Amino acid sequence: MSIDHLIVIAGPSGVGKSTVVREVLRRTGAVFSVSATTRKPRPDEIDGQNYLFVDRPTFEKMIAEEQLLEWAEIFGDYYGTPEKPVAEALSADKTVILEIDIEGSRQVHQKSPEATFIFIAPPDEDELKRRLTDRGTESQRDIERRFARATEEMCVATGSGIYNHMIVNDDLDRATRQVVGIVKEQTQK
Repeated sequence: MSIDHLIVIAGPSGVGKSTVVREVLRRTGAVFSVSATTRKPRPDEIDGQNYLFVDRPTFEKMIAEEQLLEWAEIFGDYYGTPEKPVAEALSADKTVILEIDIEGSRQVHQKSPEATFIFIAPPDEDELKRRLTDRGTESQRDIERRFARATEEMCVATGSGIYNHMIVNDDLDRATRQVVGIVKEQTQK
């Protein structure tokens, strides 16, 4: 199993992680690790593709049975990475991308510090707030909560020492090319 092929991509909500990751997967052939969550799916999300949507008791059983590589409770919902599919893909010498938050990154770093950690940051706070608002998926209250958490996450991430790479998503194509380059470099190890 090559931990060199484990890529953790984190960043605040609304920074464009999912868009970057989708394109990185298309350009590199890496495998996406589907996270489990207790939150309700958004209209465009597909169970088993975007997330594994589970109920709270199922997720809590996964925690108790230590089936998760990382997990956190965010805004009242659980999110986490099932460990078995990641281990199986790495054992098959595939590059695996985790798209998770900074708490999840910290947990993965404790278990596998030799993985590659990429933090995607917004160009500035005003742009991040605009992106959160433009998604049109949350109430104004939820946007404010996500924005407050995002600013906190950016402060923590920059001082954590976890991330090998910090990418500013001020130009989606450039940010994507940078992440693709990092993933391809790690895949060749």
